[in-house]
Amino acid sequence: MKKYIPNIPSTIRKRVVIVGGGFAGLKFLREVLKKNDYQIILLDKNNFHQFQPLLYQVATAGLEPSAISFPLRKVLQNEKDVHFRIATIESVNYKNKEIVTNIGCLKYDQLVLAMGVGTNFFGQENIKRYALSMKTASDAILIRNTILQNFEKALLETEQNKINQYLNIVLVGGGPTGVELAGALAEMKKYIFPKDYPELDLTKMQIVLYEASPELLAGMSKQSGRTALKYLEKLGVEVKLSTRVNDYDGTTLKMSDNSILNSKTVIWSAGIIANKITGLPIHSFGKGGRLIVDRTNKTIGLDDIYAIGDLCIMETPNYPNGHPQVAQVAIQQARLLAKNLQKINSGNKPINFEYSDKGSMATIGHNLAVAELQKIRLKGTIAWTLWSIVHLFSIVGIKNKISTFLSWSWSYFTYDQSLRVLIVPKSSVIKDDI
Repeated sequence: MKKYIPNIPSTIRKRVVIVGGGFAGLKFLREVLKKNDYQIILLDKNNFHQFQPLLYQVATAGLEPSAISFPLRKVLQNEKDVHFRIATIESVNYKNKEIVTNIGCLKYDQLVLAMGVGTNFFGQENIKRYALSMKTASDAILIRNTILQNFEKALLETEQNKINQYLNIVLVGGGPTGVELAGALAEMKKYIFPKDYPELDLTKMQIVLYEASPELLAGMSKQSGRTALKYLEKLGVEVKLSTRVNDYDGTTLKMSDNSILNSKTVIWSAGIIANKITGLPIHSFGKGGRLIVDRTNKTIGLDDIYAIGDLCIMETPNYPNGHPQVAQVAIQQARLLAKNLQKINSGNKPINFEYSDKGSMATIGHNLAVAELQKIRLKGTIAWTLWSIVHLFSIVGIKNKISTFLSWSWSYFTYDQSLRVLIVPKSSVIKDDI
């Protein structure tokens, strides 16, 4: 006998089920709430929205996790016939218009899938087992704890080779995540670690960034990639382009150029893959496991099922291979889908999606950043200031904006952070000697 999610009342309204509270899901929710003609049910594995572009600052002790997180239930306060449940979707029974979750089944009239993506390890099981990834606040906290704990362990060693294993930090992937994380760690090595760990010879510490392609920041121009490379090398990061990591056993990395490096801290950001969902026809999926959608974000061949954000792939004349998997695409798709559902339910023709590219940015360190706004390219202090303003105003919640601004201001003038605390729940296990 089927178990349905309890305490969700029947209604004469159309039921819209949203799966995922990231950029796409949260934006869609807020838009449909403006003209709430539906019963809305939001499902997410967490009870908060997280601002993923700043996860690297949590990982490097620049921000508290709470500064970039916002309770989803707070968005729903005082809203009628809107329900939230912590749940993960397991499958979709599109013939019966029903989804199966870990807490029970749920009927829908219209289903909006916005579960985003996860880390792609490209089938390398050893790397998946031993490397760290950074997709959630929990991941970022684990990275912070691992780095701090490894420095504490280095103090207990006497052999330089073992000390180096704990001090060396390797980043795999030269996209914005890898570049920004490398820059932040390099500044910690320069300004913070020497004061916290004066007993350690930090000149022996290596921060190495591996990128399989010949350029950094593949989504931006080659000029911006070269500028980012220059900034990273200025900060002391060793950047290895056209080099793949072939294997990692928890201590030793083996590269495609036959070189090896010992490190207990490897952070993998070399690729992403759509979060898996079962029950849908195989022809609904495209490259990277993304759901194929038409210009209105309706999943190809399926009625009343929509996918938005990183989870979907849409072919347009300007983007024949799909749109970049960035927040602006997710936000714009969510906004238009909310309008289109109103049109569809009113019997009107929906509008086709057209992406408006507002530009790309990446920060590398204090007053070091690159930004591209259509045909305008910026770098240095101007780009860093623009990056800071855009990200500050994009964070959800006034309290979070103020907290982030104060943390950034303190860090900017003191070159220090006060969040280097090693808090590990008793049930958690940080990767130890292997």
